Amino acid sequence: MESLINYFESIPSLHRSLILVGGITFFWILEGAVPLFRFKYKKWRHALPNLFFTFTTIIVNFALAFLLLKTADWTAINNFGIINWLPEMPLWAYVILGVLLLDLVGAYLAHLVEHKVKPLWMVHLVHHTDHNVDTTTANRHHPLESMIRFTFTLAGVFVIGTPIGIVMLYQSLSLVATQFSHANIKLPHKADELISWIIVSPDMHKVHHHYKLPYTDSNYGNIFSIWDRLFGTYMKFEREKIVYGVDTFPDEIENSSIKGLLKQPFHKYRKPTGLEPIEDYSVEQAFDK
Repeated sequence: MESLINYFESIPSLHRSLILVGGITFFWILEGAVPLFRFKYKKWRHALPNLFFTFTTIIVNFALAFLLLKTADWTAINNFGIINWLPEMPLWAYVILGVLLLDLVGAYLAHLVEHKVKPLWMVHLVHHTDHNVDTTTANRHHPLESMIRFTFTLAGVFVIGTPIGIVMLYQSLSLVATQFSHANIKLPHKADELISWIIVSPDMHKVHHHYKLPYTDSNYGNIFSIWDRLFGTYMKFEREKIVYGVDTFPDEIENSSIKGLLKQPFHKYRKPTGLEPIEDYSVEQAFDK
């Protein structure tokens, strides 16, 4: 465990890039072998806006990374933060607890708040208006959302007191976990359900991407499913009946345009209604079952 943390304390940028590209490549291939939905789309064309926003997310995180390093170093020097105030524990327990709590504050809490606060929902909307969710959707975040999520992660590092090695480990695990949960893959029902007791599985997260309430406001988890189960935000829904998108923003052409998506947070506030699809939104618009 010590060697693992030492590695992530100084993980080379090349290795972090390989985790990103390797994850997308692996799940992209897997999507072709065991797809959940057979989308009517050109995969590369669909991927372009998602990869654009993945790139902007990288830029934002890279530009602000020094704040994570400074904060993590300060908590270590001053023995500050929740995991540093607890009784001494084995290193493996210290690492697991640090990753768990970062997942709670930096991912689950951030995601929950984005759904409950109107202006933040409009920023987060870019992620939800993908009509063909696949592994490239994982980091489809407006640059403003990248900054919001970074702020929550930074706050988590400060309050929890995680050293930089655990922070980098968490971010790497988070990246692969979100690529996995968004991937358009069909696991056996029992296998997916079993996985979902520990980590967020594809079926579990796809419920969150259903186009209307109450499902849109459920299953906020990123790596671990424990938070949704603990805080009562866990929901099930038949995966074959899932329709992606947001019922109040049904224009698939605009939702596939980089220019349109960049402007999306500045539209008038519209929350998913939970009502039947509006007239120009077809349930079968995205895929063949």
